Amino acid sequence: MSTLRPKIQQKLDGMVARLHELLAQSSDPKLLERPERLAALQKELGQTAPVVERYRSWQQLQQQIADHRSLCDSTDPGLAELAELARAELPELEARFGADADALIDLLLAEQGDDRRDCIVEIRAGTGGEEAALFAKDLCTIYQRYATRMGWTFEPMAATPAEQGGFKEVVFALRGKNVFHAMQFESGGHRVQRVPETETKGRVHTSAATVAVLAEVEEVEVQIDDKDLKIDTFRSSGAGGQHVNKTESAVRITHLPTGTVVACQEERSQLKNRQRAMALLRSRIYDAQQRAVDAARAAERKEQVGSGDRSDRIRTYNFPQDRLTDHRLNRNFSLSQILEGKLDPVVGALQFLQREQRIEGL
Repeated sequence: MSTLRPKIQQKLDGMVARLHELLAQSSDPKLLERPERLAALQKELGQTAPVVERYRSWQQLQQQIADHRSLCDSTDPGLAELAELARAELPELEARFGADADALIDLLLAEQGDDRRDCIVEIRAGTGGEEAALFAKDLCTIYQRYATRMGWTFEPMAATPAEQGGFKEVVFALRGKNVFHAMQFESGGHRVQRVPETETKGRVHTSAATVAVLAEVEEVEVQIDDKDLKIDTFRSSGAGGQHVNKTESAVRITHLPTGTVVACQEERSQLKNRQRAMALLRSRIYDAQQRAVDAARAAERKEQVGSGDRSDRIRTYNFPQDRLTDHRLNRNFSLSQILEGKLDPVVGALQFLQREQRIEGL
């Protein structure tokens, strides 16, 4: 009896064996002379042990159910009372067994990627001029409302305003529980179909924006040498009262080896802007490193993010029909609900799809 697929069972059995190896290695006194190796070993232990512990609990429950079923099938008159108790307990145990199996799989898959990380979101207006910039702002508002619903923290990092109130580009951080696990599906080309406010003949226009969601990483995970950085300060632009154009608090950082450029001007403090810019730089470098290691991920990200052209999309927002279409799911959702930040139905369906794909990839 098992509700785990063979691939999952094989992966978990391998993790049990690996945990024994790690525990044996951790007892080696020579590890104290190799702090980097010790840190790596402790990190792997921290990732492996919780999964193995949950797996062992699930196996114990599996054995308990087998014992109950054996009692239920017994014809021994002396066990009749125990058999009756077993029959009464069995439905609850079986329900728990399935739920625990799902929780175990989720825990296993969570250790395979960046699901638990915070993230940095970059939105850029694509084809469509001012209307695309307004759509980029709408996307930003959707994510801000979604973050509020999820209890996450929304932190602006950088923005380039457009003339009619939209954004040519906007960057912000989202922090909270399992942020990247939900937001990663927003990476890609987003297309909008609606009648712009400036349209006098009532014609529907099509515009586009791109979204890139980057996992936020710790300083120790991405090593950046100070000598590889070119740091410039400049005066902030946009809203800010007397502070604007009088204090060089905005920061632009160029990573010379890769040519990666980031900027932040949302804070009045140059130090805070520098800290946020460095966080964005680490996330971009980490993302590039991950793509370099995993060619399949690189191809997927290129396909998703694309160029911002109208034909390059993962999702279409059709205002006249109050319809949002996610092309990866080939399903429609209520656009008015999405505009309120109620992304849960879309995210939930995409998480289920990803879960199946990850299981197949184990």
